[in-house]
Amino acid sequence: MGLNTLDLGVIALYLAGVTLFGLRFRSRSRTLKSYFLADKSIPWWAISLSIVAAETSTLTIISVPGLAYDKDFRFLQLVLGYLLGRILVSFLFIPQYFRGELVTAYQLIDRRFGKRLHFIVAGIFLATRAAAEGVRVFAVAIVIRAAMGALLGNFSDLGRDVCAIGIVTLLTLAYTFEGGLSAVIWTDVVQLAIYIAGTITAVFTILHLVPGGWPAIHTIAANADKFRLFDFSFNLTSTYTLWSGLIGGAFLTAASHGTDQLIVQRLLAARTQRQSQAALLTSGLVIFIQFSLFLLIGAMLYAFYKLIPPTSSINRTDTLFPTFIVTRMSHGIAGLLIAAILAAAMSNLSAALNSLSSTTIVDFYSRLRPQSSEAQRIRLSRASTVLWALVLFALAILSRNGGKVIENGLAIASIAYGGLLGVFLLGVLTRRASENGAILGFILGFAVNLYLRFGTSIAFTWYVAIGSIVTFITGYLASLILPIKPVAVSTEVPPCSN
Repeated sequence: MGLNTLDLGVIALYLAGVTLFGLRFRSRSRTLKSYFLADKSIPWWAISLSIVAAETSTLTIISVPGLAYDKDFRFLQLVLGYLLGRILVSFLFIPQYFRGELVTAYQLIDRRFGKRLHFIVAGIFLATRAAAEGVRVFAVAIVIRAAMGALLGNFSDLGRDVCAIGIVTLLTLAYTFEGGLSAVIWTDVVQLAIYIAGTITAVFTILHLVPGGWPAIHTIAANADKFRLFDFSFNLTSTYTLWSGLIGGAFLTAASHGTDQLIVQRLLAARTQRQSQAALLTSGLVIFIQFSLFLLIGAMLYAFYKLIPPTSSINRTDTLFPTFIVTRMSHGIAGLLIAAILAAAMSNLSAALNSLSSTTIVDFYSRLRPQSSEAQRIRLSRASTVLWALVLFALAILSRNGGKVIENGLAIASIAYGGLLGVFLLGVLTRRASENGAILGFILGFAVNLYLRFGTSIAFTWYVAIGSIVTFITGYLASLILPIKPVAVSTEVPPCSN
Protein backbone atom coordinates (compact mmCIF):
# COMPACT_ATOMS: atom_id res chain seq x y z
CA MET A 1 0.00 0.00 0.00
CA GLY A 2 2.88 2.38 0.82
CA LEU A 3 2.92 5.64 2.71
CA ASN A 4 0.84 8.59 1.52
CA THR A 5 0.77 12.30 2.31
CA LEU A 6 -1.01 11.72 5.63
CA ASP A 7 1.66 9.28 6.80
CA LEU A 8 4.47 11.61 5.77
CA GLY A 9 2.70 14.45 7.55
CA VAL A 10 2.52 12.41 10.76
CA ILE A 11 6.24 11.57 10.53
CA ALA A 12 7.18 15.19 9.81
CA LEU A 13 4.97 16.42 12.66
CA TYR A 14 6.64 13.98 15.05
CA LEU A 15 10.17 14.93 14.01
CA ALA A 16 9.43 18.64 14.33
CA GLY A 17 7.48 18.22 17.58
CA VAL A 18 10.06 16.16 19.47
CA THR A 19 12.88 18.44 18.34
CA LEU A 20 11.02 21.54 19.53
CA PHE A 21 10.14 19.77 22.79
CA GLY A 22 13.81 18.97 23.38
CA LEU A 23 14.80 22.55 22.64
CA ARG A 24 12.49 23.72 25.44
CA PHE A 25 15.17 22.51 27.83
CA ARG A 26 17.75 24.84 26.31
CA SER A 27 19.82 26.14 29.18
CA ARG A 28 22.87 28.22 29.72
CA SER A 29 24.60 25.57 31.78
CA ARG A 30 27.48 26.97 33.80
CA THR A 31 28.89 23.71 35.14
CA LEU A 32 29.59 20.27 33.78
CA LYS A 33 27.36 18.87 36.49
CA SER A 34 24.36 20.81 35.22
CA TYR A 35 25.06 19.99 31.56
CA PHE A 36 25.88 16.29 31.98
CA LEU A 37 23.90 15.39 35.15
CA ALA A 38 20.97 17.85 34.97
CA ASP A 39 21.94 19.11 38.46
CA LYS A 40 20.69 15.79 39.89
CA SER A 41 17.13 17.11 39.69
CA ILE A 42 15.46 14.35 37.65
CA PRO A 43 12.88 12.13 39.44
CA TRP A 44 13.63 8.40 39.62
CA TRP A 45 10.70 7.33 37.43
CA ALA A 46 11.85 9.56 34.57
CA ILE A 47 15.38 8.16 34.88
CA SER A 48 13.93 4.63 34.83
CA LEU A 49 12.05 5.28 31.58
CA SER A 50 15.09 7.05 30.14
CA ILE A 51 17.25 4.00 30.88
CA VAL A 52 14.81 1.83 28.94
CA ALA A 53 14.75 4.29 26.05
CA ALA A 54 18.54 4.61 26.05
CA GLU A 55 19.08 0.85 25.68
CA THR A 56 16.26 0.48 23.14
CA SER A 57 17.30 1.45 19.64
CA THR A 58 15.64 1.17 16.27
CA LEU A 59 17.45 -2.11 15.77
CA THR A 60 15.69 -3.47 18.88
CA ILE A 61 12.26 -2.66 17.52
CA ILE A 62 12.89 -4.02 14.03
CA SER A 63 15.15 -6.98 14.86
CA VAL A 64 13.51 -8.54 17.92
CA PRO A 65 10.20 -9.27 16.10
CA GLY A 66 12.36 -10.86 13.41
CA LEU A 67 13.91 -13.19 16.00
CA ALA A 68 10.50 -14.54 16.98
CA TYR A 69 9.40 -14.77 13.35
CA ASP A 70 12.52 -16.71 12.42
CA LYS A 71 12.84 -18.72 15.66
CA ASP A 72 10.87 -18.35 18.90
CA PHE A 73 10.77 -16.59 22.30
CA ARG A 74 14.13 -17.90 23.57
CA PHE A 75 15.59 -14.38 23.40
CA LEU A 76 13.65 -13.70 26.63
CA GLN A 77 16.10 -15.97 28.48
CA LEU A 78 18.69 -13.24 27.91
CA VAL A 79 16.25 -10.65 29.28
CA LEU A 80 15.91 -12.72 32.49
CA GLY A 81 19.67 -12.33 32.84
CA TYR A 82 19.22 -8.59 32.36
CA LEU A 83 17.09 -8.56 35.53
CA LEU A 84 19.79 -10.36 37.55
CA GLY A 85 22.45 -8.01 36.25
CA ARG A 86 20.47 -4.97 37.39
CA ILE A 87 20.32 -6.37 40.92
CA LEU A 88 24.11 -6.77 40.94
CA VAL A 89 24.67 -3.22 39.71
CA SER A 90 22.18 -1.77 42.21
CA PHE A 91 23.94 -3.17 45.26
CA LEU A 92 27.53 -3.47 44.02
CA PHE A 93 28.28 -0.44 41.84
CA ILE A 94 25.72 2.27 42.61
CA PRO A 95 26.89 2.72 46.24
CA GLN A 96 30.43 3.24 44.90
CA TYR A 97 29.25 5.83 42.40
CA PHE A 98 27.54 7.86 45.10
CA ARG A 99 30.73 8.08 47.20
CA GLY A 100 31.89 11.44 45.91
CA GLU A 101 30.87 13.84 43.15
CA LEU A 102 31.31 11.67 40.06
CA VAL A 103 30.25 12.76 36.59
CA THR A 104 31.40 9.67 34.67
CA ALA A 105 31.81 5.98 35.48
CA TYR A 106 35.52 6.07 34.73
CA GLN A 107 36.37 8.55 37.47
CA LEU A 108 35.80 5.59 39.80
CA ILE A 109 38.70 3.79 38.13
CA ASP A 110 40.90 6.87 38.56
CA ARG A 111 39.99 7.03 42.23
CA ARG A 112 40.79 3.37 42.77
CA PHE A 113 43.72 2.67 40.45
CA GLY A 114 45.13 5.80 38.82
CA LYS A 115 45.35 7.89 35.68
CA ARG A 116 46.76 5.31 33.24
CA LEU A 117 43.99 2.76 33.66
CA HIS A 118 41.46 5.58 33.79
CA PHE A 119 42.51 6.73 30.32
CA ILE A 120 42.54 3.16 28.97
CA VAL A 121 39.00 2.24 30.04
CA ALA A 122 37.59 5.64 29.04
CA GLY A 123 39.25 5.35 25.64
CA ILE A 124 37.94 1.83 25.12
CA PHE A 125 34.45 3.05 25.97
CA LEU A 126 34.67 5.83 23.37
CA ALA A 127 35.86 3.45 20.65
CA THR A 128 33.44 0.58 21.26
CA ARG A 129 30.41 2.73 22.08
CA ALA A 130 30.91 4.66 18.86
CA ALA A 131 31.29 1.44 16.83
CA ALA A 132 28.21 -0.19 18.39
CA GLU A 133 26.19 3.01 18.03
CA GLY A 134 27.09 3.25 14.36
CA VAL A 135 25.38 -0.11 13.81
CA ARG A 136 22.32 1.09 15.71
CA VAL A 137 22.05 4.37 13.85
CA PHE A 138 22.23 2.48 10.56
CA ALA A 139 18.99 0.74 11.53
CA VAL A 140 17.27 4.06 10.78
CA ALA A 141 18.17 3.58 7.12
CA ILE A 142 16.51 0.14 7.08
CA VAL A 143 13.26 1.71 8.25
CA ILE A 144 13.37 4.65 5.86
CA ARG A 145 14.27 2.40 2.93
CA ALA A 146 11.21 0.24 3.63
CA ALA A 147 8.94 3.21 4.36
CA MET A 148 9.89 5.64 1.62
CA GLY A 149 11.48 3.47 -1.04
CA ALA A 150 8.96 4.57 -3.66
CA LEU A 151 9.29 8.26 -2.84
CA LEU A 152 13.08 8.06 -2.98
CA GLY A 153 13.12 6.01 -6.14
CA ASN A 154 15.50 8.41 -7.88
CA PHE A 155 18.06 7.95 -5.13
CA SER A 156 20.61 5.16 -4.95
CA ASP A 157 20.61 2.90 -1.88
CA LEU A 158 23.55 4.90 -0.54
CA GLY A 159 21.75 8.17 -1.19
CA ARG A 160 18.65 7.01 0.66
CA ASP A 161 20.74 5.84 3.61
CA VAL A 162 22.68 9.11 3.79
CA CYS A 163 19.46 11.17 3.75
CA ALA A 164 17.72 9.06 6.41
CA ILE A 165 20.65 8.90 8.81
CA GLY A 166 21.54 12.55 8.23
CA ILE A 167 18.06 13.90 9.03
CA VAL A 168 17.69 11.92 12.28
CA THR A 169 21.25 12.73 13.38
CA LEU A 170 20.84 16.45 12.73
CA LEU A 171 17.53 16.78 14.57
CA THR A 172 18.76 14.74 17.55
CA LEU A 173 21.93 16.80 17.71
CA ALA A 174 19.92 20.01 17.92
CA TYR A 175 18.28 19.35 21.30
CA THR A 176 21.17 17.29 22.73
CA PHE A 177 23.58 20.15 21.95
CA GLU A 178 21.37 22.77 23.56
CA GLY A 179 19.83 21.05 26.56
CA GLY A 180 22.37 18.46 27.74
CA LEU A 181 21.17 15.52 29.81
CA SER A 182 17.99 17.24 30.97
CA ALA A 183 16.74 17.51 27.37
CA VAL A 184 17.88 13.96 26.65
CA ILE A 185 16.03 12.39 29.57
CA TRP A 186 12.72 14.20 29.13
CA THR A 187 12.63 13.59 25.38
CA ASP A 188 13.42 9.94 26.19
CA VAL A 189 10.28 9.75 28.31
CA VAL A 190 8.13 11.14 25.50
CA GLN A 191 9.75 8.94 22.85
CA LEU A 192 9.35 5.81 24.96
CA ALA A 193 5.63 6.54 25.32
CA ILE A 194 5.36 7.05 21.55
CA TYR A 195 7.02 3.84 20.46
CA ILE A 196 5.31 1.69 23.11
CA ALA A 197 1.94 3.12 22.07
CA GLY A 198 2.84 2.48 18.44
CA THR A 199 3.82 -1.11 19.19
CA ILE A 200 0.56 -1.79 21.04
CA THR A 201 -1.31 -0.30 18.07
CA ALA A 202 0.52 -2.76 15.80
CA VAL A 203 -0.59 -5.68 17.98
CA PHE A 204 -4.26 -4.74 17.70
CA THR A 205 -3.90 -4.08 13.98
CA ILE A 206 -2.50 -7.57 13.35
CA LEU A 207 -5.29 -9.07 15.47
CA HIS A 208 -7.78 -7.28 13.25
CA LEU A 209 -6.11 -8.30 9.97
CA VAL A 210 -5.70 -12.02 10.73
CA PRO A 211 -8.86 -14.01 9.91
CA GLY A 212 -9.95 -15.65 13.15
CA GLY A 213 -8.09 -13.19 15.38
CA TRP A 214 -6.08 -14.37 18.36
CA PRO A 215 -7.27 -18.01 18.38
CA ALA A 216 -6.01 -18.45 14.80
CA ILE A 217 -2.74 -16.65 15.56
CA HIS A 218 -2.14 -18.73 18.67
CA THR A 219 -2.86 -22.01 16.89
CA ILE A 220 -0.52 -21.30 13.96
CA ALA A 221 2.29 -19.89 16.10
CA ALA A 222 2.02 -22.62 18.75
CA ASN A 223 2.09 -25.37 16.12
CA ALA A 224 5.31 -23.85 14.78
CA ASP A 225 6.70 -23.76 18.35
CA LYS A 226 7.03 -19.97 18.22
CA PHE A 227 6.20 -19.58 21.91
CA ARG A 228 9.08 -21.78 23.05
CA LEU A 229 10.81 -19.93 25.88
CA PHE A 230 13.39 -22.19 27.55
CA ASP A 231 16.32 -24.13 26.16
CA PHE A 232 18.02 -26.10 28.95
CA SER A 233 20.90 -27.37 26.82
CA PHE A 234 24.41 -26.24 27.69
CA ASN A 235 26.05 -25.30 24.41
CA LEU A 236 28.51 -22.40 24.19
CA THR A 237 27.83 -21.99 20.48
CA SER A 238 24.06 -21.64 20.92
CA THR A 239 23.13 -17.98 21.34
CA TYR A 240 19.95 -18.30 23.40
CA THR A 241 19.87 -20.95 26.11
CA LEU A 242 18.79 -20.64 29.73
CA TRP A 243 22.41 -20.70 30.90
CA SER A 244 23.75 -18.21 28.37
CA GLY A 245 20.72 -16.06 29.15
CA LEU A 246 20.98 -16.06 32.94
CA ILE A 247 24.78 -16.04 33.19
CA GLY A 248 25.66 -14.19 30.01
CA GLY A 249 22.76 -11.76 30.32
CA ALA A 250 23.63 -10.96 33.95
CA PHE A 251 27.27 -10.28 33.09
CA LEU A 252 26.29 -8.27 30.01
CA THR A 253 23.93 -6.06 32.01
CA ALA A 254 26.36 -5.70 34.90
CA ALA A 255 28.82 -4.34 32.33
CA SER A 256 26.43 -2.21 30.26
CA HIS A 257 24.60 -0.73 33.27
CA GLY A 258 27.52 -0.69 35.71
CA THR A 259 30.49 0.39 33.56
CA ASP A 260 29.06 2.02 30.43
CA GLN A 261 28.71 5.81 30.68
CA LEU A 262 25.60 5.64 28.48
CA ILE A 263 23.60 4.21 31.41
CA VAL A 264 25.76 5.18 34.40
CA GLN A 265 25.32 8.85 33.52
CA ARG A 266 21.59 8.48 34.12
CA LEU A 267 22.14 6.66 37.41
CA LEU A 268 24.43 9.46 38.57
CA ALA A 269 21.75 12.03 37.70
CA ALA A 270 19.37 10.65 40.36
CA ARG A 271 18.72 12.74 43.44
CA THR A 272 19.87 10.04 45.86
CA GLN A 273 21.45 6.60 45.85
CA ARG A 274 18.13 5.00 46.77
CA GLN A 275 16.35 6.72 43.87
CA SER A 276 19.12 5.59 41.51
CA GLN A 277 18.63 1.98 42.62
CA ALA A 278 14.85 2.25 42.27
CA ALA A 279 15.22 3.66 38.75
CA LEU A 280 17.47 0.82 37.63
CA LEU A 281 15.44 -2.01 39.15
CA THR A 282 12.08 -0.79 37.82
CA SER A 283 13.61 -0.33 34.37
CA GLY A 284 14.21 -4.09 34.32
CA LEU A 285 10.49 -4.80 34.64
CA VAL A 286 9.70 -2.38 31.82
CA ILE A 287 12.37 -3.96 29.62
CA PHE A 288 10.92 -7.44 30.16
CA ILE A 289 7.43 -6.29 29.20
CA GLN A 290 8.80 -4.39 26.21
CA PHE A 291 10.80 -7.31 24.78
CA SER A 292 7.85 -9.66 25.33
CA LEU A 293 5.72 -7.26 23.28
CA PHE A 294 8.26 -7.12 20.44
CA LEU A 295 8.56 -10.92 20.34
CA LEU A 296 4.78 -11.28 20.36
CA ILE A 297 4.61 -9.12 17.25
CA GLY A 298 7.09 -11.45 15.53
CA ALA A 299 5.01 -14.52 16.35
CA MET A 300 1.84 -12.75 15.19
CA LEU A 301 3.49 -11.75 11.92
CA TYR A 302 4.48 -15.37 11.37
CA ALA A 303 0.85 -16.39 11.64
CA PHE A 304 -0.26 -13.49 9.44
CA TYR A 305 2.10 -14.38 6.60
CA LYS A 306 1.18 -18.06 6.84
CA LEU A 307 -2.42 -17.12 6.11
CA ILE A 308 -1.65 -14.22 3.76
CA PRO A 309 1.70 -14.93 2.01
CA PRO A 310 3.89 -11.89 1.29
CA THR A 311 4.07 -10.62 -2.27
CA SER A 312 7.87 -11.05 -2.25
CA SER A 313 10.18 -13.36 -0.33
CA ILE A 314 11.49 -12.22 3.07
CA ASN A 315 15.27 -12.36 2.80
CA ARG A 316 16.12 -10.27 5.86
CA THR A 317 13.97 -10.44 8.98
CA ASP A 318 15.17 -6.97 10.06
CA THR A 319 12.92 -5.55 7.35
CA LEU A 320 9.91 -7.68 8.31
CA PHE A 321 8.17 -5.32 10.75
CA PRO A 322 8.76 -2.00 8.91
CA THR A 323 7.68 -3.60 5.61
CA PHE A 324 4.46 -4.87 7.23
CA ILE A 325 3.77 -1.39 8.60
CA VAL A 326 4.17 0.24 5.21
CA THR A 327 2.31 -2.35 3.12
CA ARG A 328 -0.46 -3.58 5.42
CA MET A 329 -1.44 -0.89 7.91
CA SER A 330 -3.92 1.91 7.34
CA HIS A 331 -2.71 5.37 6.47
CA GLY A 332 -2.05 7.57 9.45
CA ILE A 333 -1.40 4.56 11.68
CA ALA A 334 1.47 3.53 9.40
CA GLY A 335 2.97 6.99 9.69
CA LEU A 336 2.57 6.89 13.47
CA LEU A 337 4.40 3.56 13.69
CA ILE A 338 7.28 4.72 11.49
CA ALA A 339 7.51 7.80 13.71
CA ALA A 340 7.54 5.51 16.76
CA ILE A 341 10.50 3.57 15.37
CA LEU A 342 12.31 6.83 14.63
CA ALA A 343 11.57 7.87 18.23
CA ALA A 344 13.62 4.95 19.48
CA ALA A 345 16.45 5.89 17.13
CA MET A 346 16.57 9.49 18.32
CA SER A 347 16.35 8.47 21.96
CA ASN A 348 19.26 6.07 21.69
CA LEU A 349 21.34 8.46 19.61
CA SER A 350 20.88 11.37 22.02
CA ALA A 351 22.00 9.13 24.90
CA ALA A 352 25.10 8.12 22.98
CA LEU A 353 26.02 11.68 22.02
CA ASN A 354 25.71 12.94 25.58
CA SER A 355 27.69 10.06 27.12
CA LEU A 356 30.46 10.21 24.51
CA SER A 357 30.77 13.96 25.02
CA SER A 358 30.84 13.70 28.83
CA THR A 359 33.59 11.08 28.73
CA THR A 360 35.62 13.11 26.24
CA ILE A 361 35.53 16.26 28.32
CA VAL A 362 35.54 14.92 31.90
CA ASP A 363 37.85 11.94 31.50
CA PHE A 364 40.28 13.41 28.99
CA TYR A 365 40.17 17.17 28.50
CA SER A 366 39.61 18.09 32.16
CA ARG A 367 42.44 15.80 33.25
CA LEU A 368 44.85 17.01 30.59
CA ARG A 369 43.89 20.69 31.03
CA PRO A 370 43.00 21.06 34.72
CA GLN A 371 43.57 24.81 34.55
CA SER A 372 40.78 25.33 32.00
CA SER A 373 37.76 27.33 33.12
CA GLU A 374 34.29 25.90 33.52
CA ALA A 375 33.03 28.11 30.70
CA GLN A 376 35.67 26.65 28.36
CA ARG A 377 34.67 23.13 29.32
CA ILE A 378 30.99 23.80 28.63
CA ARG A 379 31.80 25.25 25.21
CA LEU A 380 33.97 22.26 24.39
CA SER A 381 31.27 19.89 25.65
CA ARG A 382 28.91 21.23 23.02
CA ALA A 383 31.61 21.13 20.36
CA SER A 384 32.38 17.54 21.34
CA THR A 385 28.71 16.65 20.90
CA VAL A 386 28.83 17.93 17.33
CA LEU A 387 32.05 16.05 16.62
CA TRP A 388 30.63 12.76 17.88
CA ALA A 389 27.48 13.28 15.81
CA LEU A 390 29.68 13.45 12.70
CA VAL A 391 31.59 10.35 13.78
CA LEU A 392 28.43 8.31 14.40
CA PHE A 393 27.00 9.44 11.07
CA ALA A 394 30.12 8.18 9.29
CA LEU A 395 30.16 4.89 11.22
CA ALA A 396 26.48 4.30 10.44
CA ILE A 397 27.19 4.59 6.72
CA LEU A 398 30.10 2.14 7.10
CA SER A 399 27.75 -0.33 8.86
CA ARG A 400 25.57 -0.79 5.75
CA ASN A 401 26.91 -4.24 4.89
CA GLY A 402 26.43 -5.95 8.25
CA GLY A 403 24.24 -8.94 9.10
CA LYS A 404 21.46 -8.99 11.70
CA VAL A 405 21.88 -5.59 13.26
CA ILE A 406 20.80 -6.38 16.83
CA GLU A 407 23.27 -9.23 17.20
CA ASN A 408 26.04 -7.20 15.54
CA GLY A 409 25.44 -4.30 17.92
CA LEU A 410 25.45 -6.52 21.02
CA ALA A 411 28.53 -8.44 19.85
CA ILE A 412 30.58 -5.27 19.26
CA ALA A 413 29.75 -3.92 22.72
CA SER A 414 30.38 -7.30 24.36
CA ILE A 415 34.01 -7.44 23.15
CA ALA A 416 35.02 -4.54 25.40
CA TYR A 417 32.51 -5.11 28.19
CA GLY A 418 34.34 -8.21 29.47
CA GLY A 419 37.55 -6.33 30.22
CA LEU A 420 35.72 -3.27 31.55
CA LEU A 421 33.58 -5.27 33.96
CA GLY A 422 36.59 -7.28 35.14
CA VAL A 423 38.50 -4.09 35.97
CA PHE A 424 35.54 -2.58 37.84
CA LEU A 425 35.10 -5.80 39.83
CA LEU A 426 38.81 -5.74 40.72
CA GLY A 427 38.38 -2.21 42.01
CA VAL A 428 35.18 -2.84 43.97
CA LEU A 429 35.74 -6.37 45.33
CA THR A 430 39.49 -6.36 46.11
CA ARG A 431 41.95 -4.15 47.94
CA ARG A 432 45.13 -5.91 46.80
CA ALA A 433 44.67 -5.36 43.06
CA SER A 434 47.16 -2.85 41.67
CA GLU A 435 46.97 -0.63 38.61
CA ASN A 436 49.61 -2.61 36.70
CA GLY A 437 47.89 -5.89 37.54
CA ALA A 438 44.52 -4.53 36.45
CA ILE A 439 46.01 -3.25 33.17
CA LEU A 440 47.49 -6.66 32.39
CA GLY A 441 44.18 -8.33 33.25
CA PHE A 442 42.27 -5.92 31.04
CA ILE A 443 44.61 -6.46 28.07
CA LEU A 444 44.30 -10.24 28.35
CA GLY A 445 40.52 -10.12 28.84
CA PHE A 446 40.11 -7.84 25.82
CA ALA A 447 42.36 -10.10 23.71
CA VAL A 448 40.37 -13.19 24.74
CA ASN A 449 37.12 -11.52 23.70
CA LEU A 450 38.60 -10.54 20.34
CA TYR A 451 39.58 -14.16 19.82
CA LEU A 452 36.12 -15.38 20.84
CA ARG A 453 34.52 -12.99 18.36
CA PHE A 454 36.76 -13.60 15.34
CA GLY A 455 38.36 -16.98 16.02
CA THR A 456 35.61 -19.17 17.46
CA SER A 457 31.92 -19.95 17.04
CA ILE A 458 31.12 -19.24 20.70
CA ALA A 459 27.92 -17.19 21.01
CA PHE A 460 28.25 -13.49 21.82
CA THR A 461 26.13 -13.98 24.94
CA TRP A 462 29.16 -15.58 26.64
CA TYR A 463 31.74 -12.92 25.71
CA VAL A 464 31.29 -10.66 28.74
CA ALA A 465 31.21 -13.49 31.28
CA ILE A 466 34.37 -15.12 29.92
CA GLY A 467 36.22 -11.83 29.37
CA SER A 468 35.45 -10.43 32.82
CA ILE A 469 36.45 -13.67 34.59
CA VAL A 470 39.75 -13.78 32.66
CA THR A 471 40.39 -10.10 33.47
CA PHE A 472 39.58 -10.50 37.16
CA ILE A 473 41.68 -13.64 37.75
CA THR A 474 44.63 -12.43 35.68
CA GLY A 475 44.55 -8.95 37.22
CA TYR A 476 44.40 -10.27 40.76
CA LEU A 477 47.19 -12.83 40.29
CA ALA A 478 49.39 -10.30 38.49
CA SER A 479 48.88 -7.85 41.35
CA LEU A 480 50.12 -10.48 43.82
CA ILE A 481 53.19 -11.31 41.72
CA LEU A 482 54.26 -7.84 40.58
CA PRO A 483 56.14 -5.83 43.23
CA ILE A 484 53.69 -2.97 43.14
CA LYS A 485 52.19 -1.45 46.25
CA PRO A 486 48.37 -1.73 46.15
CA VAL A 487 46.43 1.49 45.82
CA ALA A 488 44.24 2.18 48.83
CA VAL A 489 40.59 2.80 48.19
CA SER A 490 39.79 6.49 48.49
CA THR A 491 36.56 8.45 48.51
CA GLU A 492 38.20 11.46 46.88
CA VAL A 493 37.30 12.19 43.29
CA PRO A 494 39.65 13.80 40.75
CA PRO A 495 38.44 17.30 39.98
CA CYS A 496 36.35 17.72 36.85
CA SER A 497 35.25 21.30 37.39
CA ASN A 498 36.37 24.44 39.12
